[in-house]
Amino acid sequence: MTLDPQPLAPALAAAEEAGWTTVRLDLAGVRTKAELMRRCGVALRVPEWFGGNWDALADSLIDLSWLPEAPGRLVAVTSWRDYAGARPADWETLLEVLESAVDFWRREAGEGALSVLVADADGWPEAGPTAGLEGRPG
Repeated sequence: MTLDPQPLAPALAAAEEAGWTTVRLDLAGVRTKAELMRRCGVALRVPEWFGGNWDALADSLIDLSWLPEAPGRLVAVTSWRDYAGARPADWETLLEVLESAVDFWRREAGEGALSVLVADADGWPEAGPTAGLEGRPG
């Protein structure tokens, strides 16, 4: 999927039009790891067994069986800068978990089975794809 250089809404709409499941992980106001895990759990609509830690998040992202069957899934991470600035080590861990999930789905189901878009505050994708994450900063 090619992203039009516009705010995030058109990318989400294009993914939905293609039959993809879309998830928006909005990190506005998130300041702690516990808040991050709660926000991830809500956004991903994880089952009750979700443990709220890095391993549980990683397990959830390689399962996804509770999400509707779809030709692809797009996770859009927005409003992340404050969290990344306040918790740089946790932010890096989150990116690693997301990257591992993208890599897992690429191996298991092919390109596009799971895509992650890291968008800035205005919804614009960050600079180009890096290591499986669209718009990964750095």
